[in-house]
Amino acid sequence: MQFTPEHEELRRTVAKFVETEINPSVDAWEEAEQFPAHQVFKKLGGLGLLGIKYDPAYGGLGLDFSYSMVMAEELGLVNCGGVPMAIGVHTDMSTPALNRFGSDEVKRNFLAPSIAGDMVSCLGVSEPGGGSDVAAIHTRARRDGADYVISGTKMWITNGMQADWCCLLANTSEGQVHQNKSLIAVPLDAKGVTRQKIKKIGMNSSDTAQLFFDEVRVPVANRIGQEGMGFTMQMMQFQEERLYAAASSLKGLDRMIDLTIEYTGERKAFGKPVLDNQVVHFRLAELRTEVEALRALTWSAVEQYVAGKDVTRLASMAKLKCGRLVREVSDACLQYWGGMGFTWDNPVSRAYRDTRLVSIGGGADEVMLGIICKLEGTLPGTSNKKRLG
Repeated sequence: MQFTPEHEELRRTVAKFVETEINPSVDAWEEAEQFPAHQVFKKLGGLGLLGIKYDPAYGGLGLDFSYSMVMAEELGLVNCGGVPMAIGVHTDMSTPALNRFGSDEVKRNFLAPSIAGDMVSCLGVSEPGGGSDVAAIHTRARRDGADYVISGTKMWITNGMQADWCCLLANTSEGQVHQNKSLIAVPLDAKGVTRQKIKKIGMNSSDTAQLFFDEVRVPVANRIGQEGMGFTMQMMQFQEERLYAAASSLKGLDRMIDLTIEYTGERKAFGKPVLDNQVVHFRLAELRTEVEALRALTWSAVEQYVAGKDVTRLASMAKLKCGRLVREVSDACLQYWGGMGFTWDNPVSRAYRDTRLVSIGGGADEVMLGIICKLEGTLPGTSNKKRLG
């Protein structure tokens, strides 16, 4: 991936924002188990950072996807996982289908204020009975004249307690499970919507909710794109979500290794720095190499995505590798911090808690493996013809 001066300027802008507007407050937000999303998003919107890849007609910058991923990578400088995840849900998970397929009316009502930072969005796919199995959702939106009437429950909803609207996936017909779903922009102040906060072991600064929809009435005009195409659109959104997960992990991985090198270089045991033990410095070198391999895979996928290629295979590989690697790095680094690594406020222990989610959310590791196997032709009933290119 060749980066332009514009890419580098964007890096500097995001890095400065993280340094001045996010990191000074992270500890307080972690303690409060929520960050002020409307306040932070309004500042991001003022810098044009919430609509980098979106249509200028709705306030976006109209740049390609690589610029959005530059922002994602720089958000890895945040001293926690929750805030970057919440921002990514807004920019790369709940709004891509709206930008690509939404009508002018629904874009003006939901996309434009989201880009400006006047609205906080969330994505409503997972349910109590199913997360990665998207086809198995039960939430239903029945047609009643010019409205949909929505009933169901959504689970694990990032930004759910503060969001103004939800990009909701619901069954809109009785057809086949991959052809009966639609995406609908649902205002969360609508009658019949209730929320319940979920307490988690990590990602504390990001609020997570269970959303309940009891006969919630919204206009059919709020549908995003064609009825029955929701599953397909959501699969497309997942590609950007998975690349965001990989890109946003890179600098956090580097930071864990950097902090561990610094600590083990100063911490002495048995008369010498812990870092001077070959088992330690060899392991850190190995982990750094793995991070660079993930960086190369991620940016290769981004470059191909920008070129219009199908990157389902590479995005799935990047998401799988990211989920595995953040667990490996955080666990190894925590070990080298010894007892200090087991304290609550240690930056590596925070990363250990936060990053565990990566192998679950946005498609579990096992789902990524299934996708890769299918595309490699290694599943029963699929072609095993050797891939070219």
